[in-house]
Amino acid sequence: MKLDSYFYAQNAVDAAKNLIGKVLIHNTHEGMVSGIITEAEAYMGPEDRAAHAYNHRGREGRTAVMYRPGGVAYMYLIYGMYHCFNVVVGAEDVPQCVLIRAVKPVAGLELMLRRRPVNDLKRLCDGPGKLCRAFGLDMRHYGMDLTGEILYIEDTEGNFRVEASKRIGMGDVGEARDYLYRFTMTQ
Repeated sequence: MKLDSYFYAQNAVDAAKNLIGKVLIHNTHEGMVSGIITEAEAYMGPEDRAAHAYNHRGREGRTAVMYRPGGVAYMYLIYGMYHCFNVVVGAEDVPQCVLIRAVKPVAGLELMLRRRPVNDLKRLCDGPGKLCRAFGLDMRHYGMDLTGEILYIEDTEGNFRVEASKRIGMGDVGEARDYLYRFTMTQ
């Protein structure tokens, strides 16, 4: 069952935790790929020094989509070469998002491997840039409705635990460096 706007209305910390175990699906002209979300990080907007929306000019530039109601994709380029896929969550005008850091591939493995050839399948989608390359996600998906038919997330049931830890790759973000906003699937 596809996640609906009600799911995306929650805050980023709750959404990041609740996205673990869900299935990310991308339908393209080349075929469909999917994977179980195993790692996600919450970014709580203007009060979170690690968030793109912290101390930002608001609805201008790359963060403009974050001010829409939850349920759209926020894409950006990091290091000038890697795309990152984020799920915008929360209410309109509250710029929060969840970075999807990793998935466990489920369907469309041949297509993912064509896009991102690797020898070790565990490393195919174990980082945000790797995930985007394997899934064919880029800036064309910026602002895409996640309740549509192209890019969406389905609810699932599973028997796993979710572990909270510090986010990865934090620069000079003060106390935000220590927030337990990274969520990982554990067995």
